[in-house]
Amino acid sequence: MRIGEAARRAGTTTRALRFYESQGLLDADRSANGYREYDERDVRVVVEIRSLQAEGLSLEETRPFVECLRAGHDASDSCADSFEMYSHKLAEVDAQIERLQAIRAALLTRQAAAAARAIVGCRAPLDLNVDRERPSS
Repeated sequence: MRIGEAARRAGTTTRALRFYESQGLLDADRSANGYREYDERDVRVVVEIRSLQAEGLSLEETRPFVECLRAGHDASDSCADSFEMYSHKLAEVDAQIERLQAIRAALLTRQAAAAARAIVGCRAPLDLNVDRERPSS
């Protein structure tokens, strides 16, 4: 199938397919007239790339999964490198969660301290339960 059809079936753009090809994630055959030719395996690779990116993996982090599919496996995560990438990404996400929890705790502490001081000099009393709209400039 030509690039437009492959993009449509994968739910993406022709530009994305060309980009994946430039990054070595997709390898299109060329017809006699130079047009890119794709098959169902290529569409499967693109669908998998998009799915993994939607789950937070970078394009480079999808590489082990793509290589697993290109090696002929039915599932992109049936290879050791793919499984290792899951472990790496989960550790990264856990670290981000810990960092965000620490930030949240610090902000709650600051907010409680501000409320306890009754914030002197404010025009209106502090209401911690109401989101105020910003005045327009």
